[in-house]
Amino acid sequence: MPRGPRSIRRRLTLLYSALFMVAGAALLGFTYLLASKSEPSTTISSFEGPGLPGGAGRASPDPPTLTMYAEALRADQLHQLLIEEGIALAVMTVAAVALGWLMAGRVLAPLRTMTAVARRISAENLGQRLAVSGPDDELKAMADTFDDVLARLEGAFEAQKQFVANASHELRTPLTLQQTIVDVALADPDASVATLRAACLRVRAAGQEQERLIDALLTLARSQQGLQRREFMDLAEIVRELLPEHDGGPRVDAELNSAAVLGDPQLIERLVVNLADNAVRHNHPEWEGSWVSLWTGTDRGQPVLRIANSGRVIPPDQVAGLFQPFRRLGAERVRGQGRDGLGLGLSIVAAVAAAHGGSVAARPRPEGGLSVTVTLPATGTRADRDAPAAMAPHTS
Repeated sequence: MPRGPRSIRRRLTLLYSALFMVAGAALLGFTYLLASKSEPSTTISSFEGPGLPGGAGRASPDPPTLTMYAEALRADQLHQLLIEEGIALAVMTVAAVALGWLMAGRVLAPLRTMTAVARRISAENLGQRLAVSGPDDELKAMADTFDDVLARLEGAFEAQKQFVANASHELRTPLTLQQTIVDVALADPDASVATLRAACLRVRAAGQEQERLIDALLTLARSQQGLQRREFMDLAEIVRELLPEHDGGPRVDAELNSAAVLGDPQLIERLVVNLADNAVRHNHPEWEGSWVSLWTGTDRGQPVLRIANSGRVIPPDQVAGLFQPFRRLGAERVRGQGRDGLGLGLSIVAAVAAAHGGSVAARPRPEGGLSVTVTLPATGTRADRDAPAAMAPHTS
């Protein structure tokens, strides 16, 4: 066996050889013990040879002499058997070492291939896979699991790259607008106070847009880091305090049943605000026949928040993409609200729910609009267990 770092192949070979040698030694020892305890198969009654009492030639010695010679012969046979068994064990042990080394190498060959491929994989070629073929054994299961991890890493890297690119674009847009406004104002030496004031207002609006975007990005990053604080709160009270009030906006229907939540109050508030803001923003233009429905309660002991709204028809295959950062459904925006969406609202909702160990489910309504359900873990309090479950209203 080659010298070098300790390897599984060497350890497997030594283990297999040691087990074989121990088993062989035990078998030979057992065989020797049986042979030593067995009765002689022949009886000596006479023999020929010199040195016998009474002269040479054929003789029939007395019984004590025959017993002595029989024991000497038996001891010699057992000694010869022991030597032969030892030689056989040594030869078979050497053969076991050689065969063990070859078989261990054959068994571990896929592992060496996987190691070589894994060393070539980096952040630039995460699309490469081990793609191990063969029987469904432990090595193939490990390779398939590694491929699944690579697929998730590739998706995470791509999402990160896309997120950075989109965030850079979103941050650059207000900066470009501010620079353009300032350049236009400076290019006019005869600009009036009203013109300069209007330019300043537009610059301030662009700065506020940047502030909103940065605040949303910080909230998203904070929610993805997990919870820093946990407090008991009533989901119904939070929704009641943050209930959207829009003069001339959509009709708001709310059924708020008590639902105990254990989590970060600021993140839960941001979740409610984003859902309500999204429901109001993506509604019918000019609020014609528009509505927003809010419901809180418990389902099997778990606090639930459901918000549904009217609006445009959403293709079912585009619903999942709404929870991706900077993903917007089309270019249309509700007019008359004074601000556009950032494309981060539902992303923050999903991140906050995940940070609390909950889940978010969205379902497009056939008549238009979206129904979003946030389910959070049960708090495990006695009041929460004893409270009757409030039935969720059916939203078609």
